[in-house]
Amino acid sequence: MREKLNENPMAQAVLVGVLLLVAVVFLLGKMGGGSEEEGEEAAAPTPAATSAIAAAESGPATALPALPAPGSGPGALPPPPRPVVAAFKADQTVVLLFVRPGGIDDRQTLGVVKRLEGMTDVSLFVVPSSRIDRYVSIAQGVKVNRLPALVVVRPRDLDNGVPSASVQFGLQSPESVIQAVVDAGYKGPTLSYHP
Repeated sequence: MREKLNENPMAQAVLVGVLLLVAVVFLLGKMGGGSEEEGEEAAAPTPAATSAIAAAESGPATALPALPAPGSGPGALPPPPRPVVAAFKADQTVVLLFVRPGGIDDRQTLGVVKRLEGMTDVSLFVVPSSRIDRYVSIAQGVKVNRLPALVVVRPRDLDNGVPSASVQFGLQSPESVIQAVVDAGYKGPTLSYHP
C-alpha cells in the first residue's frame, strides 16, 4: 500500500484531497459558535422548560410554576447550619475557620482567630475537618482545598442578600485576620486597578 501511494501521483492527490476535506469539515464545525454541550441542551429541552413553554403559550392568565427553594432540588447542596444562616440574616460578618484537629498551623491560627470573639457584628464558627460536610455549600463556593482555611462572608446588606466570601489558607497573623474582617465590612467605593 505504501509503495503504491509513493509511486502513484493520482493516489497521492486523492489522499491530500481527502485530508483537506476532513480538515475543512473539522474547522467549519468548530466555527459554529457554542460548544457541543450547548447544542445538546438546545436540542433537547428539559421537562421543566417544556412545561414553562406550554404555560407561556397557553396565554397570559396562566402563571408559571413556582421554582423550588434553594437547596431542595435533586443534587442540590444542603444549606449551611442554622446558626450560620441566622448570623448572615442578622447582617453580621460570618467568619468560618476550617481546621484539622492536631495540626500545628491550625492550632496557632485558632488562637489568632479567637481574638475576633470580642468584635461586634462578627460571628465566629470553628469547624473541624470531620464536620466540613455540613458546610459544603460554603466550602465548595470558595474552593476550600486545604486546611486551615479562613472563610469570611460579607454581611448580607453589603451584597444585596447574595452571599460572597473570601478565603485565606494556612497560618494567619492577627493583622491578616483583622484585615480580612475589615475588608468584608467595607462599605465605600472601590476602584479598579490598571497597571
